[in-house]
Amino acid sequence: MMERSGMDAALLGLFLAHLATALEVPLDLPQPPTITHQSPKDYIIDPRENIVIHCEAKGKPHPSFSWTRNGTHFDIDEDPNVSMKPNSGTLVVDISRAKAEHYEFVYQCTARNKHGTAVSNNIVVRQSRSPLWSKEKVDQIVISEGRSLVLRCRPPAGLPPPIIFWMDNYFQRLPQSARVSQSLNGDLYFSNVLQEDSRNDYICYARFPYTQTIQQKQPIIVKVLDLDAINDTMAAFYNDTDLFSDEPADERKPSFLTPSGPSSSMTVLRGQVLEMECIADGLPTPEISWAKVSGDLPTKRTSFLHYEKTLRIADVSESDAGEYRCTARNPLGSVHHTIRVTVKAAPYWISGAPRNLVLAPGESSVLTCRASGTPKPSVSWAMNGIPIENSPKDLSRTVEDDTIIFTDVQAGSSAVYQCNVSNDYGYLLSNAFVNVLSEPPRVLTPNNKVYQVIRNRQASMDCASFGSPLPKITWFKDSRSSTLDGDPYVLHDNGTLEIRAAQAHNSGKYTCVARNSLGIYENHIYLEVKEPTRILKQPEYKVVKLGRSAVFECKVKHDPSLVPTMTWLKDDGELPDDERLIVDSDSLTINDVGESDAGVYTCIMNTTLDHDSASAELTVVERPDPPTDLELTDLKKRSVQLTWIPGDEHNSPIHKFLIQYEDSLHHRGHWHNLTEVPGSRTTAHLKLSPYIHYTFRVLALNAVDFSRPSFPSRTVETEPAAPDENPTGVQGFGTEHDNLVISWKPLSGLQHNGPGLRYKVMWRQKVVDSDWTTVTVANNSKFVVSGTPTFVPYELKVQAVNDLGAGPEPAVAHGHSGEDLPVAAPGNVQAVLLNSTLAELHWDPVPAKLIRGHLKGYKVYYWKEHSLHKHNPHLVKSQILTFSGDHTHRRLPGLHPFSLYLFNVRVYNGKGEGPPSPNQQIVTPEGVPGAPSSLLVTNPNLDSLTLEWSPPHERNGHITGYTLRYQPVNNSNELGPVEELALPANETSLTLLNLKYSTRYRFYLNAITVRGAGPAISQEAVTVMDEGNTQTPHAIAPSPPRRPPPKARTVNPFGNVSSSFGEDGTLISWDYWGPEQNVYVEYIVQNSEGEEEWQKEPVNGTQNVMLKGLKGGLSYRVRLVAKGHHDQPLHRSDELLVSVPAVASRQVDIATQGWFIGLMCAIALLILILLIICFIQRNKGGKYPVKEKEDAHTDPEFQPMKDDDCTFGEYSDNEDHKPLKGSRTPSNGTVKRDDSDDSLVDYGEGGDGQFNEDGSFIGQYSGKSASRGTAEGHESSEAPSPINTMNSLNSFV
Repeated sequence: MMERSGMDAALLGLFLAHLATALEVPLDLPQPPTITHQSPKDYIIDPRENIVIHCEAKGKPHPSFSWTRNGTHFDIDEDPNVSMKPNSGTLVVDISRAKAEHYEFVYQCTARNKHGTAVSNNIVVRQSRSPLWSKEKVDQIVISEGRSLVLRCRPPAGLPPPIIFWMDNYFQRLPQSARVSQSLNGDLYFSNVLQEDSRNDYICYARFPYTQTIQQKQPIIVKVLDLDAINDTMAAFYNDTDLFSDEPADERKPSFLTPSGPSSSMTVLRGQVLEMECIADGLPTPEISWAKVSGDLPTKRTSFLHYEKTLRIADVSESDAGEYRCTARNPLGSVHHTIRVTVKAAPYWISGAPRNLVLAPGESSVLTCRASGTPKPSVSWAMNGIPIENSPKDLSRTVEDDTIIFTDVQAGSSAVYQCNVSNDYGYLLSNAFVNVLSEPPRVLTPNNKVYQVIRNRQASMDCASFGSPLPKITWFKDSRSSTLDGDPYVLHDNGTLEIRAAQAHNSGKYTCVARNSLGIYENHIYLEVKEPTRILKQPEYKVVKLGRSAVFECKVKHDPSLVPTMTWLKDDGELPDDERLIVDSDSLTINDVGESDAGVYTCIMNTTLDHDSASAELTVVERPDPPTDLELTDLKKRSVQLTWIPGDEHNSPIHKFLIQYEDSLHHRGHWHNLTEVPGSRTTAHLKLSPYIHYTFRVLALNAVDFSRPSFPSRTVETEPAAPDENPTGVQGFGTEHDNLVISWKPLSGLQHNGPGLRYKVMWRQKVVDSDWTTVTVANNSKFVVSGTPTFVPYELKVQAVNDLGAGPEPAVAHGHSGEDLPVAAPGNVQAVLLNSTLAELHWDPVPAKLIRGHLKGYKVYYWKEHSLHKHNPHLVKSQILTFSGDHTHRRLPGLHPFSLYLFNVRVYNGKGEGPPSPNQQIVTPEGVPGAPSSLLVTNPNLDSLTLEWSPPHERNGHITGYTLRYQPVNNSNELGPVEELALPANETSLTLLNLKYSTRYRFYLNAITVRGAGPAISQEAVTVMDEGNTQTPHAIAPSPPRRPPPKARTVNPFGNVSSSFGEDGTLISWDYWGPEQNVYVEYIVQNSEGEEEWQKEPVNGTQNVMLKGLKGGLSYRVRLVAKGHHDQPLHRSDELLVSVPAVASRQVDIATQGWFIGLMCAIALLILILLIICFIQRNKGGKYPVKEKEDAHTDPEFQPMKDDDCTFGEYSDNEDHKPLKGSRTPSNGTVKRDDSDDSLVDYGEGGDGQFNEDGSFIGQYSGKSASRGTAEGHESSEAPSPINTMNSLNSFV
């Protein structure tokens, strides 16, 4: 026993040691055959096609193939119909010359080379069969209603079995239910029949899947009859003998039609599908339920078919064996059936089929064939297709049941071993080779392979290797400082390096190293970790009106190195090919949205590594369709019921319905709103008024808009009647002191109730027991009663009357006749002072009869007579304070202290004010004074300065003195300690001594009365050394009195402000000795509009600045500004008026350029010299040869003018008295001298001379004139004209 345990442990160790050797051997290395593809064990073929029996294998050298048929050698060459594919063992049987059934045998393929032999499974070849239905006579079935019925199908046995279904003559499936269903064998079961089951086309169809043929059984005729009816019908033929002796079917409890009996049993193989069925008879139709007696049903693998009649369990295992109970139940009882299930198992692998072994010489390992089954299968071994017990003995091999142990294998012992595991239900056959090799390691994964992975996802880098002995794989990264082992790396047995959640720092170069005792091999791998693709802004749900545009945004972030592709889907399908749909890089726009555009839109951003998606729904809404089918019902004298059918809501619920009416009797064509009802209702009870011809229509309202109106209803006419109600809003008032205006709100058209509407107006005094005065008014809504007493209460009534009678008794309203001005003033008027600015007034009310109208309130007229201080002016401006309502005392605020006020009180009504009460006085006591009106700082010196001030404008009493506080302020605007001085009332100046040199001080001065100190005025100044010059005081900010005070002055830190002008702008210079660092220049155009602002130019610590923005020809006001602490006033210099001279245009005028003037002078001088020379030559009678003379006369004395140096040839003196050569002589021999000698005609081409557009002459100084040549028949030459010469030079210039 101990030896067996030790052996098992050793075997396990050897097995685990070579578990990873089950890998692919490169095909360039010697190896035994391996079958890579073969036909299935049970091979059903289509008899109409060639038979192809597959057998493919690999090996080195490539294997050869042979076949056995029914266990004996199959010589393929002897059968002309059978061929084998090249480099393959696949057989092809040509059935065009033979029948397929002649090749229904058991085939086995063998692949062999010098290293071993592999064999295939036994392949049983059978042709599929779809036999015809046997001829049979199908009788008509007549059955009474309520009975159970089974229609048998009994299809022919096919290979494989056919698929059964029931249809009618029109190839429509027969309806099935809990009452009617098909069984597993194809029969049609009726738990009970109904008369509706009668038909003559119950047809069973069988479909054979391999041949794709369908065959049908003869139609079955079923007639379901009522028993009483059939007896009455057949009595005439059978002497009143009943055709059926059975009574009509009554209700009954269930019983099983299938399976029969209380129990049954069945066997199923492991891995197959278990189907159990129970079909019951009964009336009413029974319900079927299932349960497992010995446990629970496997919920994930269990399903119920055929209306719970079939229990289906997929992928059966041994745990599914046991008893199952089906129960049929109806209200009359129940019945049970127990099915005992036995699970058997064909052999199956426990840990997989045996694996190929690649061993180096001297290594040891095991080959295991571990399988199970029910019953337990037997295991047999073969080597190279020969039972192992018949194979040559090998001391390195030991067979132990399902295991072969290899110890210290040697080269040349390679072979293929077959393991066959079988029991009564099947077999397993597996080939596994043992290949003894000595091979250094190699890495099969391509070198420099790049893996790309998304951050936080798993990264797996392969290092598939081969070698014998088995190589060991190690991984390194970048510098190879250490092996990659442990978190976050996982090294798998096959050499794959896994990173569970890759991060950016995991990117880089990796090296996998494979090594065994024969060598070492390296391979480089690159990992790139990319950022994930994420949709940052997802599309949102849209509700869009019809015809509008919808925009879905889909903004995405992705790794920049990956190429993204944006795809939009609609309802999980492609977008419609519509130009209205515009896809941009990050959005989808749908223009002119229609109803068909509604749906779910999904944007998908794909890269080569990942994707992200988001969806949003588009709902298209529009106003609803109009309601239809308006119907009036339940018509009564004053009401009617209106119903309608709503139109399409168009995805927006209807909120309400609006019902309108048209009165065709009085206002044809005008529709009026009658009432509204909620959108959930489609009916309305409408109240009708008399004397109206109603036509109704309905409009629906949703979130978009109202629908179009419905078609009008029929017209409803109501009879006239007396008014049902009287006018409302009756009131009485007076517009004059002796009248009463009675007004009311007239009745609407619906309220007339009949023709001839008018109003009966009634009134009487309320305080006098008098009769009602009555008047009838038509087409009006008011009536004026004249001659009434002033402001007397009245009782009023207005009643509606038409031609059919009067309305109900009207209610009494109340009113007053017209008001007049009050005739009395309030009495006993008094004033009580509360403080120096507030008084409380009291008075007695005016009697109501003296008010003569509705009391509106009281008005207080008051004015300041004068101040009690001698310096304040006399004021008499009156003010009014109004108090609405009935009051006898009120407060009077806003009085000035130390003043005398007069006031009176008046009552007022709707007409106006009454007389005033006698004037009363209010004398206010002293109060705190206002701020001093000014504060000046003068005579600043090294350690002293003088303050001058003026008393407050608002003294509010007698000034008893002043308080002066001051403190130094440093350059960082921090405040120093405060000094305080009390000053007498009669002083208005003070010189402060012993102050610090060059220090800024802040001063606060306020005035005092007996009531206390008033607000202070503040100022700042700097002590400076002036070296004999007095600083010009600077105006300070005035205090906030009611009128502008005179300007105060302080020290100005600026001096010697001046300006100068240059080409670059205006230079502003100054001197500055203040402590502020923030100094800038401000300027503005003189006499500019008030809305213009001062322009600022920073100084940056200098005492001059160049202003480049000043425009020539304008005057500017310029000043310097020093800015200190935020609560300190600005220091500004005196304004400087700067007039900027006008600057000539900078445009270059060529006429003013020196070089141009010199050039023109040189040209003019040259022309003048040429002219002088020409005139001299002319006066001497010289001859000027030209080209025409040179061509026509060969004069040896003729010398032409040289073009290069502008010199002339020699001339003869004896020609002085002859005409100039080139002069023109008329035909009569006389010389015509009508023009001057300088005429262009004389010097040029005669009358044919022409001028250019610019006035220059067109013509040749020498040469032929075409016009002369043809007209005159001879040539002439001309002397060069000085004018032509000048024109020529001008053209050159």
